[in-house]
Amino acid sequence: MHNQPMIRQAFQVPLLAAALALAGCDGSDGDAASAPATTADVSAPSRIEAWALPSTLPGSASPSLAVTPDGKLLLGWINSQKGRRHIYQFSSYEPAWGRWMHAMTTIAVGNSMFVNWADVPHMAATPDGALWAHWLQKSGEAPYAYDVVLTRSRDGGANWAAPVMPHDDGTRTEHGFVSMWAQGEGTLGVAWLDGRNTGGGGHDGHAGHAGGAGAMTLRAALFDADLQRSVEAEIDARVCDCCQTAVAVTAKGPLLVYRGRSDDEVRDILATRFDGSAWSAPKPVHADGWIMPACPVNGPDVAALGEAVVAGWYTEATGVPEVRLAASSDAGDGFAAPVSLDSGAAVLGRIALALDAQQAWALWLREEGGRQSLWLSRRSHDLSTEYERIEVAKVGGEGRGTGFPQLAVVDGVAFVAWTDVANGVPNLKGVRVVRGD
Repeated sequence: MHNQPMIRQAFQVPLLAAALALAGCDGSDGDAASAPATTADVSAPSRIEAWALPSTLPGSASPSLAVTPDGKLLLGWINSQKGRRHIYQFSSYEPAWGRWMHAMTTIAVGNSMFVNWADVPHMAATPDGALWAHWLQKSGEAPYAYDVVLTRSRDGGANWAAPVMPHDDGTRTEHGFVSMWAQGEGTLGVAWLDGRNTGGGGHDGHAGHAGGAGAMTLRAALFDADLQRSVEAEIDARVCDCCQTAVAVTAKGPLLVYRGRSDDEVRDILATRFDGSAWSAPKPVHADGWIMPACPVNGPDVAALGEAVVAGWYTEATGVPEVRLAASSDAGDGFAAPVSLDSGAAVLGRIALALDAQQAWALWLREEGGRQSLWLSRRSHDLSTEYERIEVAKVGGEGRGTGFPQLAVVDGVAFVAWTDVANGVPNLKGVRVVRGD
């Protein structure tokens, strides 16, 4: 890896410890009282509240949201400004207090950081208290020749370990679209799309890989507290080139969903589960039969609670854009027939899901007349009943510029973050959706 970005490592001066104890000094909305109890009436209409984010710098985009084992939120994002290096930053939010725990913290900066509207960095936390982060790093001159790099912090993000690559193939090809999960107390699972067999990094995201070389693969591995890799596996030898992967931890282990790619270009959503030592044979969530000669850049999402699972995805199997949801009551062993969440020319998809003890939550994007909007549906776990469908926000921007919205649910409150674009400049925005009584 060349021109590796600088990161905050242990030999650098740590952040002031007091910053972690600041209450509401950066973007706090100070309203923890609005968080409903988990016994809230799901039929009650929701109320949308502003959720002030800590990133106010123009050029901030590509948010990611993750829930820690102790119920906090990790918000990560990339700040990109003309003439400056990309900056990967994060902050953490305490829903019980209704405030950000600290100001913006930098994970990495660098000229060779690869920044893309669809393939974004993510964060995760393991029960031992460690934070994990990954981003993308250019490896060659081809447009899509880049690597995944992974790092870990044991002190809440003040310092980060020297990054490692999950893959060791050494090819200057595409590696990205990462999913991460806690595998036990202090081990992290990582899954990624791996282009080592494609012969280059020159595809444009829609037309497929140039030259028709080998296929994109799906791989996964585990990493311990010393960032040592183990249990690496190739899960699928032929997958969609540039659609997001997603993972949720079920009562039977992590369930990974992704867009497959058959020899005759059927690009349906597949699911596989990890039992701690091996991955199950991938199976369709539903046999849509969508034949698509190029990558739609529109991957699935999945959420789980115990053995309850909900998967969601974009398809054009019927000839029109559509978002579908499917439920499982056995940790993904099988899925019921899907329901159509939304369909029509205005549907962009880019779905995000969450699942709590009472309901399933689905967030997706629409675009009509050059205006985008974010919509949220609350449904029963089996998806048969829709409790509410609301427009969460008007989104500034068109097409790819708004990226993929993020959703996380803690104690019955939904937190939503997205990229807004004004006068060609992106910035982050957020709301939270709470019980309306």
